[in-house]
Amino acid sequence: MANSRRNITPIEQYLRKNGIKPILITVFSALAILFVVTGAFTSFHTVNPEGRSVLKRFGRVIDIRGPGLHFKLPFNIDRAYFVPTERQLTEEFGFRTISTNGRTRYAKRPEHLDESLMLTGDLKVIDVEWVVQYRVYDADKYLHRVKDQDQSIRDISEAVMRRIVGNELGSDVLTEKRVHVAQMAREEIEEALQSFDLGVIVRRVELQDVTPPQRVKPAFNEVNQAEQERERLINEAEKRRSQVIPRAEGQAIQIVEEARAYATERINRARGETERFTAILEQYNNSPQVTRRRLYIEMIDKVLPELGNVYVVEDKGRQPLPLLNLDRETQNNLKEQK
Repeated sequence: MANSRRNITPIEQYLRKNGIKPILITVFSALAILFVVTGAFTSFHTVNPEGRSVLKRFGRVIDIRGPGLHFKLPFNIDRAYFVPTERQLTEEFGFRTISTNGRTRYAKRPEHLDESLMLTGDLKVIDVEWVVQYRVYDADKYLHRVKDQDQSIRDISEAVMRRIVGNELGSDVLTEKRVHVAQMAREEIEEALQSFDLGVIVRRVELQDVTPPQRVKPAFNEVNQAEQERERLINEAEKRRSQVIPRAEGQAIQIVEEARAYATERINRARGETERFTAILEQYNNSPQVTRRRLYIEMIDKVLPELGNVYVVEDKGRQPLPLLNLDRETQNNLKEQK
């Protein structure tokens, strides 16, 4: 009895003195202990290094706290909402990244086509998969400017991307303008989010994959092959043109230069002949007999070597008598035979 009296707490003595039963005393004691323990556990909260904690009291923001252990009023009088301000957040469109057993893989399901199928400016349907990467710089604005932050960012991103793709040609989006489209999308999404004062900044927009829809891929591949064949033929024609035209221009220049040279030669020759004829005419006027004889001898000297063998034949002779053997080639052959 002495031990049991020593273990009785003042609260129990008070309750017994007021006629409260022992079972109720035990219940009240347990509730008191639970109250104290709950109050102790709910009076502190820890903020991870990846973000900030927005502390609200009865729905009103009273503080924004950084990483570490912090005190707050217990029993949810003060509530802390964690916002990952130091983490790069990602929204995926047209596919989802799934982690299985530590391995990351991309999954594309039929419901994802509602996000990725788009109509281009030339009325072509293409499948655009893209990623929006952003970071929260103001935790208060991020929590309170819009109701559903993630869905708002997704809706804005999808609207902007559909508008940009709808103003471009399908072939351009599939090939050379992918980087340009991504850059334009990043700027316009950033501008739209700033107008909502959402407290986020867009870091990057990247087109993950741009392909034609699965049903039209065979036809699209045939079109690509035809375009590649056209480009190949155009390139070959350009190559041939770059070879033929300079060659033809070179030949034309050569012919023109040869014609000019020939014309110059003929002119100079004609002038020389004219001057020679004029000089002979002057000599002829001075001494006609001598000049006539000299011209005759010069002509005979020029013509006779080209006549070949010359024979003087008598009227009644049987065999011709060779007077002059001007065939030098025949003479040389006879000398070589001797």
